[in-house]
Amino acid sequence: MAGYVLSCCSTADLNDEHFKKRDIKKVCFHFELDGKQFMDNGEYPIGDFYQSMANGAMTKTSQVNTEEYIDHFKPFLEAGKDILHLTLSSGISGTINSANIAASILRDEFPDRKIYIVDSLAASSGYGLLMDTLADKRDAGMGIDELKYWAEDHRLELNHWFFTTDLTYLVRGGRVSRAAGFFGGALKICPLLNVDYEGHLIARAKLRGKPAVIKAAAQKMLECANNGADYDGKCYISQSACRGDADALIAEIEEMIPAMKGKIEVYDIGTTIGSHTGPGTVALFFWGSKRVD
Repeated sequence: MAGYVLSCCSTADLNDEHFKKRDIKKVCFHFELDGKQFMDNGEYPIGDFYQSMANGAMTKTSQVNTEEYIDHFKPFLEAGKDILHLTLSSGISGTINSANIAASILRDEFPDRKIYIVDSLAASSGYGLLMDTLADKRDAGMGIDELKYWAEDHRLELNHWFFTTDLTYLVRGGRVSRAAGFFGGALKICPLLNVDYEGHLIARAKLRGKPAVIKAAAQKMLECANNGADYDGKCYISQSACRGDADALIAEIEEMIPAMKGKIEVYDIGTTIGSHTGPGTVALFFWGSKRVD
């Protein structure tokens, strides 16, 4: 067993069973639904959450603060464990700042322990796929120092492509202007977005109609995945109350990349990321060409 802990935030959007099976520890963000506070720990039914949003409920999120990071890290340090913690992309959240402050405080208290904080430059189940790959390497015997450097060297090879059929929440979050949201909705425009090399969400194309954006997302995987049509690595999809759209994307991918048939794993977009995307979002994650812009 490794002499260190592999840790992440709840925004990695894998289910608790997966985290436990892979021995990945997590610390939870918070969300607010119509003024009531909750932890992003999976206890609030995800279907009810998205139904509430569809019914007009307002959501807010708050990141893990320094004290919470200290409470999360300290028991592992007291048990003699080193820590490698990857945060949600700094292009989306400032939580890495709180993690770094907590680590600095704890290094003074535990000078013999290693506490590494790494910016994942990833989000949702893309972040989860990165963590899962790190768990593979940990289980194969990679030490904490080598694993830290591997994460920093390869994190930009984790591709994120996603689309939404409802621009309301991107408008609300400032990702899309109100005018663009109005005309996009009227014309049934579905933007295709990705996460760039700095971890920001970027709109890359505007497609008219759901079938077009689903096909475009699958085409991006064919173009960008390692070995193209022969890609046989891990592929995750996360979705927010639109499993039918996720299944349609899977069908397109399996047609273009036959080795993926029956191998794509689907997860829910959790309450933190989902507070900003809303229902109707599908995100695709795979290993491929390095993000350079």
